[in-house]
Amino acid sequence: MAINLTKNQFKEDFLNEIHAAYATDLDGTSAFDQFTVLGRLINHYNGRNYAKTTKKYFEEDQKEVYYFSIEFLPGRMLKSNLLNLGILNVVREGITDLGLDFGGIVESEPDPGLGNGGLGRLAACFMDSMASIGMAGNGNGIRYRYGLFKQVFINGYQVELEDDWLKNGNVWEIRRENKACLVRFGGNVWMRPTTNNRLEAVYENTEDVLAVPYDTGMIGYQNDVTNTLRLWSAEVPPAGNEKYYTHEQRDRISQITQVLYPDDSSMEGRILRLRQEYFFSSAGIQSIIRFYRKNHKTMDELPKQVAVHINDTHPTLVIPEMMRILMDECELGWDQAWKLTTECMSYTNHTILQEALEKWQIEIFKELLPRIYQIVEEIDRRYREEMLPKYGEDIVNQTAPLGDGQVRMAYLAVIGSHSVNGVAPLHTELLEKDVLKELFYIYPTRFNNKTNGITDRRWVQISNEPLSNLIDSAIGKEWRNNPKQMELLGQYSDDDDFLEKFANAKKNNKIAFAKFVKETMDIEIDPEAIFDVQIKRLHAYKRQLLHVLEIIREYLQIKDNPQAPFTKRVHIFGAKAAPSYFYAKEIIKIINALAELVNNDPEINDKLKVVFVPNYGVSIAEKIIPAADVSEQTSTASKEASGTSNMKLMSNGVLLLGTMDGANIDIVNAAGKSNAYTFGLTVAQVYNYYENHSYRSVDFYEQNDELKRVLNTLIDGTIPGIKSEGQDVYDALIRYNDEYFVLADYADYVEKQKQISNDFLNKKAWNKRALANVTASGEFSSDYTIERYGDDIWNVPHTKELD
Repeated sequence: MAINLTKNQFKEDFLNEIHAAYATDLDGTSAFDQFTVLGRLINHYNGRNYAKTTKKYFEEDQKEVYYFSIEFLPGRMLKSNLLNLGILNVVREGITDLGLDFGGIVESEPDPGLGNGGLGRLAACFMDSMASIGMAGNGNGIRYRYGLFKQVFINGYQVELEDDWLKNGNVWEIRRENKACLVRFGGNVWMRPTTNNRLEAVYENTEDVLAVPYDTGMIGYQNDVTNTLRLWSAEVPPAGNEKYYTHEQRDRISQITQVLYPDDSSMEGRILRLRQEYFFSSAGIQSIIRFYRKNHKTMDELPKQVAVHINDTHPTLVIPEMMRILMDECELGWDQAWKLTTECMSYTNHTILQEALEKWQIEIFKELLPRIYQIVEEIDRRYREEMLPKYGEDIVNQTAPLGDGQVRMAYLAVIGSHSVNGVAPLHTELLEKDVLKELFYIYPTRFNNKTNGITDRRWVQISNEPLSNLIDSAIGKEWRNNPKQMELLGQYSDDDDFLEKFANAKKNNKIAFAKFVKETMDIEIDPEAIFDVQIKRLHAYKRQLLHVLEIIREYLQIKDNPQAPFTKRVHIFGAKAAPSYFYAKEIIKIINALAELVNNDPEINDKLKVVFVPNYGVSIAEKIIPAADVSEQTSTASKEASGTSNMKLMSNGVLLLGTMDGANIDIVNAAGKSNAYTFGLTVAQVYNYYENHSYRSVDFYEQNDELKRVLNTLIDGTIPGIKSEGQDVYDALIRYNDEYFVLADYADYVEKQKQISNDFLNKKAWNKRALANVTASGEFSSDYTIERYGDDIWNVPHTKELD
C-alpha cells in the first residue's frame, strides 16, 4: 500500500533535509543536491518497510531466491521508487510548489551502465517484479566502479569514455562491511587427510580478495515489500593478517570490479573476466550459506530454503563453489553435496550463438581457480562414469564439462542444475533440437520455457505518463496492478474520440523527443513523420544493416524524383558496439556518415532524417520508446533468443517490423498478424541453407538492380567518409557470403517498409492497430514471468496472486 504522506509534510521534510545536508537554503543547491536529498528522504520513508521485510523473511524462515547475473541495468531509480511507494504525484507537486524543476532533478540522477542490454535490463525487471508480487528475491552481481562505457561519436566513429557513475556516490546503496567475504585466487591447493577419514583442502600462497557487499533496496509496487539487490566490490583485505600488498597487487584487486566486460581479445582480459565471474559467484554463495546457517544446524533443508538462479553462463561457477563450501567447510560427502547443489540450482540460457556459450582454457582456469578446477574435474569424471554406459562415448564427449582443452560453462550449468530454460518458445525449441540437443536427450525433463517479460511500471507508467493517464481515464487503475487488464482497452478500438486522444498522447511524446533531439544533437525532426526506431546492441546478427540499406534506398528515391509524394521518415538508432567488435563499429560509422549526408542535403529537406542518439541506455530508451511508431526487430530468424525491447515498444503502441524470431512470434500471436509487419526467411529456411550450403548472396545482388545500386553506394563515394568501412561491409555481404542473410531478406523487408509508408497515411487505421498492440501487451509483464519461475522452477511463494 502507498505510504501516507501529505504534500505539506513532504515539503517540510525536504527543506529540513536540505538544511541538514548542505547548511544552506534551496537557492544554494544544485539539481544533483536536490536529487540526493530526495533519495535520502525516500530511503527514510521506506526504511521501516525494508527492515520489516528482511526481518519477516528471517523469522518466518522464508525460502528465498538468489538471482545471479553479471549485469543489472536498473536505470534511474528516483521516479521508480516514488511510483512504487505511491508518492510520485505528491512529491512532484511539492517540488513544484517549492519553485524547483522536478524534471531537472530526475535528469540529474546518474544512469548506472551496469549492463550491456537485454540481459541486464531483464535482471532489473525481474528484481522489480519479485518485490512487486511479494516474492522473497535477491539480486547478486558486481558493483562496477565504472559503467559499460560512455559512448561519444567523434567524426562518426564510436569512442569509449569512462562512465564515472559513482563519482558522487550512490544514494540508494548501503555498504555492509560486516557481511564481507574472502575470495581466494591462485596459489596451491592440496588435500590433506584428517583424523575423521576426510580430506581437508589446504591453501598455500593464494591471492585473497575481500568482497564487500553494497545493498540496494528493491521497492515493491505499493505493497510494503522491499527486497535486496546485492552488488559486490573487490577490496584489499584488512590489515592484521601479516600480509603486505604492493601497489601492483592493490591495483590487481581493484581491477576485478572496475569495468563490465573487460576486453577479452587478450589473455589478460580473459583472465580478468574469469576473475570477475568467480569473485561474485563465490561471494554470493558464501553469503547465502552463512545466512542459511543462522537458522539451520544441518544443511539438509538447503533446497527447501534456497533457490539459486544462474542468469546466462557467467555465474555458472556458483555450482562448484557451492560444492566447495558444502564439502570443505560443512564437511559433507560428495553425493550429499551434489544432491543439495543440483536441487538448489537453475539455469537460464540466453543465446544460441556458439561464441556466447562460454568456454575457458583449462590452463587458465586451473591456475586461477585450483580448488574449483579440482571439483569441476571430479564433476566431469563422475558424469562420464555415469553416462558412458547409457549414452555412449560420442554423446558423453560432446556434453561433458571438460572437453577440447576447455571448461564448458553451458554444459556445466545444465549438468549442475535441476532446471534449464529458454526465454521464448522458439528459442527453447532450438536449444532442445540444436544447441543443447545432446544434453536435452540426456535430461529431457530439465528443459522448459519461460518467456521473458518487462515491467510496465517503468516502460509505461513512468516512461509514458500521457498514455498511462489516458488508460486510467478509460478503464480505471487496476491495470497498474494487473497488466492483463489492458485487454479492456479493446472496447475502444472503434471509438473515434478515444483513438484521437490516443493519437494525441503519441504526438505529445513525439514532440517531446523532437525537442530532446534538437537540444542535444541540434537536429530538427518533424513529429508528423514516421519515427522508425531500432534500439539494441549493435551486432551483425541483429542486422541494423537492413535498416541502413533502407535509408539509402529512400535517399536515392527522393534524389531521383524530389517532387514525388513521399511519406516523411525519421530513422532513429540507439546502440553501443563492444569496444573490440570492429565490424559493428564500422556499421556505426556508416550510419553516422549516412546521417551527415541525409540531414544536410537541401534537396532532401525534412522528408528524411537519420538520428543516432549517442550513449544509448535505459534513460535514453525511456525517451525514444514512447515516441516510436515502428519497432525494427530484424534479427536473422533463429538468432535472437528473445529481444525484450520489442515488448517495451509494443506496450507503448508501436507496430512491429520484424522477422519471425524470438519473442516477435509471441507478440504477433498476441496482437494479431494484421497489427504487425513480418518479413524474411523462416527458421526452417535458414537451417536449410546451413544444411545444404546453398546460399549465394551474390545471386541476390546480381538479380536485384535496386539492391545492387544501394550496395554500390557503400563503395562508390555516394556516402562521403566511409571508404574502408563501406568496402568492409560490402565485402562481408558479397565476398564473404553474407553470414546473416541480409541480402536474402532485403526484398521482403523493403516491401514491408513501402507498405508502412502507405499505411501510415490512414491515421485512424494506424491508431487502431497501435492500440491493438497496447491492448495485447499485458501478458508480457515480467510479473507473470516471475510468477511462472516461482511456481515452476524455484518453488518460492509470492503474496500477490495474478490472473
